[in-house]
Amino acid sequence: MTTARDLMIIALDVEAGPAVHEGDLSLALAGAELIDLLQSPTIRLDGGRIVPGYLAVPVDRLLEEAGAALVMEEPHELVSDWLWRRGERLAVKYATGLESEGLIANQRGRFFRSSKIVVVESPSRRQAAARWAAAEPVLLTLASAIGISNNLNSGDDAVTDYAVTTVLAAVGDAVLELAAERQRTTIEQQAFGNTWRSPE
Repeated sequence: MTTARDLMIIALDVEAGPAVHEGDLSLALAGAELIDLLQSPTIRLDGGRIVPGYLAVPVDRLLEEAGAALVMEEPHELVSDWLWRRGERLAVKYATGLESEGLIANQRGRFFRSSKIVVVESPSRRQAAARWAAAEPVLLTLASAIGISNNLNSGDDAVTDYAVTTVLAAVGDAVLELAAERQRTTIEQQAFGNTWRSPE
């Protein structure tokens, strides 16, 4: 299991809290992939840029895909740019993968627009739940960035690795940026609707 898969399971699990925005989750999943690649270590950070290494990517289909998507030439990609590029519809990819493995069921309608998504009892769910119950700091921080709180354990450990904290901060900034964009879009749509309905 990877941090991204654990985060996806937590985000879909009915016990984890309210549904999150697909875009927010996609950004957090892209960040989780980077953290797993950092800790493998398949990559390193240099001045906020992702520098690929030569060690093999951990065995996981989507993490392998993430490793193949790294920019190999200089100047290497900024963490923030990676989040937006890799995060495009990434939550749907993870949900589709979990469904194909039989880890989620009873899906009706489109992903993230249905209340019928059920996380099936499995070793994968138990592992994600164990990390969540232990308030594992990386998982907890990623979840918190997308609006999922852990009421089981406050967690006393803090993330101290500089590269990991850089990625976590970038995820938080990207989620805030996306929320601001959603708010701007809503305001513009409301303004347009008011103009359309206003008498001449």
